[in-house]
Amino acid sequence: MTSPGPGQSPAHQRERHVDARDVRPQPSDIPHSPSTEHLPEAEPVLRALAMRTIEVIAGARDIEQLARWVTDDVYAHLLIRVSIAARARAITGVVAERPRLWIDRVRTWPTQSGGLDAVILVYDKRRAHVIAMQLEGINHRWRATAIAVM
Repeated sequence: MTSPGPGQSPAHQRERHVDARDVRPQPSDIPHSPSTEHLPEAEPVLRALAMRTIEVIAGARDIEQLARWVTDDVYAHLLIRVSIAARARAITGVVAERPRLWIDRVRTWPTQSGGLDAVILVYDKRRAHVIAMQLEGINHRWRATAIAVM
């Protein structure tokens, strides 16, 4: 070990302890697509994700089928919603079945980060579902970074 330089204490010369939080990829490290010109059209992705999300919550589709289209945070949030819905079906004795869905309207707005905010109105035979979604271009494809089902 060398002697400290001018204005440096011996603590500056010690090796820095690496914390596990320092090696995790940060949101800024994830490769976002800077523009939407190299991404596929967003509306078919929004429509498919909205319908698949309702099917997952209804118990008619496995949540793993959405894994590549959503971020880890969205996946964890949907997993909680799916388990709550499954418990409710078990208590009430309702059998999970594939809902007949149709989309009435898709509205999109660009975000400052180059992604899209969207609201999708989905109907089934009993009610309307409003889905708010945020898409970002990650690894040259759209991924949902936020999904809220109302």
